[in-house]
Amino acid sequence: MKLNELTSGGNAKAYRKGRGAGSGNGKTAGRGHKGQKARSGGGVRPGFEGGQMPLYRRLPKRGFNNKRFAPDYIIVNIADLEKFEGTEVTAAALAEQGIITLPKVNDGIKILGNGDLTKKLDVKATKFSASAKEKIEKAGGTATEV
Repeated sequence: MKLNELTSGGNAKAYRKGRGAGSGNGKTAGRGHKGQKARSGGGVRPGFEGGQMPLYRRLPKRGFNNKRFAPDYIIVNIADLEKFEGTEVTAAALAEQGIITLPKVNDGIKILGNGDLTKKLDVKATKFSASAKEKIEKAGGTATEV
């Protein structure tokens, strides 16, 4: 085999199941005879062990997971701030313009640096990424942590 003889492998003929004995895959269409897996809609869910207590229930649930205690910030990108009309950016102002939904302000707002900013904005948020702070200040605005 040479490099110029290689094919992509995407030229396989469609495999039509259950189209008669002559097709080589007729009658039971590769499902064998009877049983749960032979039926339409049959089969068992992932992790099912035939009624035996499954592994995920046999193993103890131990150890610490920070998910419950980790801060839950609403993420706002610089690209979203570019759409903002006005100069003073607060949680209430962002909600008013539909950029965030207010009832969900859990631990505050974090501004991330995805996008470009051309306006001078005074942004008040809980947290800023380094790149977001840099872009806001580069545009002539201020980034204040509240």
